[in-house]
Amino acid sequence: MPKAGWVFRNPDIAATLELIAAKGNEGFYRGEFAKKLVDAVRAQGGRWSLDDLANYQVKEREPIAFDYRAASNAQSWHIVTAPPPSSGGIAIEEILNILAGFDLDKLDRPHRVHLIVEAMRRAYRDRAQYLGDPDYVQMPLAQLSSPLYAAGLRATIHPDKATPSSSLPGYLDPNQGPHTTHFSIIDAEGNMVSATQTVNYVFGSCMVVPGTGFLLNDEMDDFALVAGKANVYGVVGNDANAPKPGRRPLSSMSPSFVIGADRIGVIGTPGGSRIITMVLEGILAFIDGERPEKFVSNPRYHHQYLPDAISAEKGAFTADEIQVLQAMGHKVEVSNRTWGFMNAVSWDRKAGELHAGTDPRQGSGGAVVK
Repeated sequence: MPKAGWVFRNPDIAATLELIAAKGNEGFYRGEFAKKLVDAVRAQGGRWSLDDLANYQVKEREPIAFDYRAASNAQSWHIVTAPPPSSGGIAIEEILNILAGFDLDKLDRPHRVHLIVEAMRRAYRDRAQYLGDPDYVQMPLAQLSSPLYAAGLRATIHPDKATPSSSLPGYLDPNQGPHTTHFSIIDAEGNMVSATQTVNYVFGSCMVVPGTGFLLNDEMDDFALVAGKANVYGVVGNDANAPKPGRRPLSSMSPSFVIGADRIGVIGTPGGSRIITMVLEGILAFIDGERPEKFVSNPRYHHQYLPDAISAEKGAFTADEIQVLQAMGHKVEVSNRTWGFMNAVSWDRKAGELHAGTDPRQGSGGAVVK
């Protein structure tokens, strides 16, 4: 381990950033730098070409935006989150649309968790079945985001019994990786940023092109390389997320804004396929009045349709709660490991207060700078 005071230096990445600053996209995706990338990848058996880099374009897409609890007597919240090819926004909208028909505040904890898990199960099933790169795949987004569709799904949820995932149509679930970072920011002028970025698996492709200073990702594993065949994380996908020229792989990244009458939250996290449910739980906790410094450290639980089990961090449920969930038919798997690295900030406009939190289990913390 490095000693206190040790300084990490990466002159190659500094030179790369200076090149981008001086020449922009042209300096990175074309010319000598692009040739350096392609030559190094091809030397390792890859199939990159100069045309691959020259033809790449960043796509800016309209975010997913919707209202939660707009039709109820409770306070309404406006959610702004990530659009396809991230699956996060659509999945979160579908889950919250389902939950909007329940009065979660009046339920005991096991039944509240039961309903949230059942909504997760159905959203992850639809994620696997329908979602992909919007430039290449026709997705029924209007249906998936419709309150009427959510009402139909809600009607299939038994208040006291788990729905076996095998009884839902389809057998699919795309894949994600955990080596991801997120930051949430609100500045003095009220500008907000919720940014999630990833190289997919731990250390990406484990390859640094000499002289560049950065890792290449392994996002090909975010595709369903073979329909129905599990990837490194044990999850599967279908042809909607198959690798083809020009396609972008499906993601779970879910950077989100939660906007209420007096409070605004900026929430996001790394965590692979669990990102969606972690952000969902953060949104629900923020709506319930918890501050970022509290909810970023809450023990988390997750259900992704397949495998058909509730994954839970240690401390997420009491022994009695697990017993009630099991009596309803849920399989609960408690792990000693934690997941994610949630980062959130909030702005209480009425009180004029800012709050920040970063998952303390990862040895860090949020900061409010005055």
